[in-house]
Amino acid sequence: MTGRSTGAPAARAAGRATTSTDRLARLLALVPYVISRDSVALDQAARAFGVTEKQLIDDLNLLWCVELRAPDPYCPIDLSYEGGEIIVTEAESIARPLRLKVDEASALLVALRMLADIPGLPDRDALSRLIAKLETAAGAAAAPASKVAVEVAAGGAADVHGHLASLRDAIARGRRVHLAYYVPARDENTERDVDPMRLLVVEGSTYLEGWCRRAEAVRLFRLDRITSLRVLDEVPAQVPEDAEPRDVDAGLYRPSPDDVVVTLELTAQGRWVADYYPCESVRELGEGRLEVVLRTSDTRWVRGLALRLGDQGRVVAPAELAAEVRGDAARALALYGHA
Repeated sequence: MTGRSTGAPAARAAGRATTSTDRLARLLALVPYVISRDSVALDQAARAFGVTEKQLIDDLNLLWCVELRAPDPYCPIDLSYEGGEIIVTEAESIARPLRLKVDEASALLVALRMLADIPGLPDRDALSRLIAKLETAAGAAAAPASKVAVEVAAGGAADVHGHLASLRDAIARGRRVHLAYYVPARDENTERDVDPMRLLVVEGSTYLEGWCRRAEAVRLFRLDRITSLRVLDEVPAQVPEDAEPRDVDAGLYRPSPDDVVVTLELTAQGRWVADYYPCESVRELGEGRLEVVLRTSDTRWVRGLALRLGDQGRVVAPAELAAEVRGDAARALALYGHA
């Protein structure tokens, strides 16, 4: 196998740590992605998977070492990226797209049916066709989903549905809205006027994106945290021309120069933190331990995470935050009669 790298970074890869979970998912998807296209340019594949060309070449080098068990006792994947074009052959056993397991198909169908129940949902016909196709493709794997009924607490569901309808109306008519919004990180209810820009679903939750008059910036508001909403019929929305929609392809978190840089040391049992939180860097310490560095604008949730980790991890830096965590732990132990 031969190849070369130009080193051009993928746009979404900058500053993002790659975990073992990320890499496994990418490796499983990479072979069918290339085979379905006969050949793919190295830079195109890197952009598609949100990694640098160097990271992609590391993946290709690893794939080349994968041994397939059929038809021969030793049958490595044959691939090349000579001249910047990726070509994969002799990989029939993993050339098919990933298939859903019973629990995965059931979870997806239940979620889609819940989505279909939202009043005023646009493109409901398209969603119904998708559910029907998925049921047909899943076959017996879809059966458990038909026996599951999910009920959302009446008040919360009704509020979200009502807010959704009001916001669609405000966006269509170009009207400003007044929100009462709960901020869980500060355990605070706030009020603000917002010029709506769009509605979007990110990581399973529905958000309003709009120009917040209180912050004088583009903000995202999760609908289930809006405690009350009023469309200001007499006030037109006035979104500044330079207000740009937020890029949510890589998730909601956006680093800021004002963020606190936090370093955590994790045991082998605490490694899950690197997969569930956006980390600026991840470093192996040996014996399964990790050092992760992350940024946050509010350290309160980090203190909660540290208490939840217990002996599976600890805050190393900054020193003031580590001291606060020790104080939190001491107070929690005192409540149970432990000094």
